[in-house]
Amino acid sequence: MAKALLGYVGGPDPRMLSEMRRLQQRVQDLEAELARVQEENAALTAVADEHSLLSSIDLDHREPALT
Repeated sequence: MAKALLGYVGGPDPRMLSEMRRLQQRVQDLEAELARVQEENAALTAVADEHSLLSSIDLDHREPALT
């Protein structure tokens, strides 16, 4: 099967190997970008949760201050 994938006559094609290395590098770059974006999203979600907690306080129905 591997012979059919790589080409039985002449061994591996240097262009195909170069393209495969380029694509593998691209996959690694995209995986790193995905991890970075997921971390950034988690940080933004944490900040949004803090703000939503503060915004959930109803300021129109405050209890009077004790005097």
